[in-house]
Amino acid sequence: MGNRKGKKIMQTNTYNLLNQKMGISDKVLDLIDKSEKEVMDIFTDLDDIMTFNQYKVLAAFQENKISDMHFAWNTGYGYDDPGRAALEKVYSNIFNTEAALVRPIIVNGTHALTLTLTGILRPGDELIYCTGAPYDTLEEVIGIRGEGKGSLKEFGITYKQVELKEDGTIDLETLKSMISKKTKVITIQRATGYGWRKAITIPEIEKWAMMVKTENPEIICMVDNCYGEFLDTKEPTEVGADVVAGSLIKNPGGGLALTGGYIAGRADLIEKISYRMTSPGIGGECGLTFGQSRTMFQGLFIAPKTVNGALKGAILCAKAFQNIGFDVCPKPEDTRSDIIEAIKLGSPEAVITFCEGIQAAAPVDSHVTPVPWDMPGYEDQVIMAAGAFVQGSSIELSADAPIRPPYIVYFQGGLTYEHSKFGVIKALQALYDKNMITL
Repeated sequence: MGNRKGKKIMQTNTYNLLNQKMGISDKVLDLIDKSEKEVMDIFTDLDDIMTFNQYKVLAAFQENKISDMHFAWNTGYGYDDPGRAALEKVYSNIFNTEAALVRPIIVNGTHALTLTLTGILRPGDELIYCTGAPYDTLEEVIGIRGEGKGSLKEFGITYKQVELKEDGTIDLETLKSMISKKTKVITIQRATGYGWRKAITIPEIEKWAMMVKTENPEIICMVDNCYGEFLDTKEPTEVGADVVAGSLIKNPGGGLALTGGYIAGRADLIEKISYRMTSPGIGGECGLTFGQSRTMFQGLFIAPKTVNGALKGAILCAKAFQNIGFDVCPKPEDTRSDIIEAIKLGSPEAVITFCEGIQAAAPVDSHVTPVPWDMPGYEDQVIMAAGAFVQGSSIELSADAPIRPPYIVYFQGGLTYEHSKFGVIKALQALYDKNMITL
């Protein structure tokens, strides 16, 4: 009885803090309380996945005998860096692959994906994306948009695109019919990007890889794994993908990695990619880690818990906005395969206001007002709200959107569930204050 009473007092204290000191209205808090109670059973299932992945990561650390010596760093070319070598072995263990590259010199997820594509593909080869259009920043890499400047198209690599079916799943029959003798790589973008669809799940990836390998075992199955790490008890490379790539300032960096990207997969592919990363003949043997090994190790260790909090925040966001009549994707009860929640707000003003609320919820730069701008690599103006400890880190609380119809905002991140939850609260409050929602 005493414990229940103590918990109720704490809840009242938190409510009063949010209401009286932080300006959150009773109606917003009541909506959040109602929505949170409705998704608690889902949260329990997510905790089981998180627990599995936490122990999976721990086992990889222990198997590779990680010690304090792996946190030191050297200079110059970075030859014989034990921390870098150990970190890449840990990633290989976690992703169940033969090799991996984990480097601070990979500047973002787009760079990791570009290295993978340019490292594997050769003039005359064909690339197929089978999850519809790739993320905006990959369009110039492939040569769909822009003036070339080193795109795959400029080097004689052809491109095909297979749209998803109406239910958001991969159209395997159409994909099968489009495979040719030139097809070298077939790619899945696991996360939604700026699309209105659910992320591609691990069972779907397994089914896709099996079909591709049955059709031609020489074709390389590649997965853009951004935002998808630790969402399931398996990664794409454990169900048939040959290579995956992602960013360290998303899920696997746990909010501690200051920069970087990773690529994991078959050893022969990683070797080719490493030659693109540095130069032929040198590959992965060089590359300074600039003293970042400790934060990359520690971020990876806490990543399952961090991802769990962000995922819960996305589900709460979905439920709260669904409860007041907005169309959301994915739905709160849907199986998740990335940490992104899309809300169809219907107007540029609502998108901007939502992002203002997220920015106001940040621990860093909460006083700043985000505005749409012409961001490099994007066709439309983009607004990004992210008051983060690591600039651009989307495992931290953030929201972004291209300013184009039907005006969808994309919410993700939160180093803790409580902070992700507060982001939802502040977004709702900002919209409520401007009479854009009714509670």
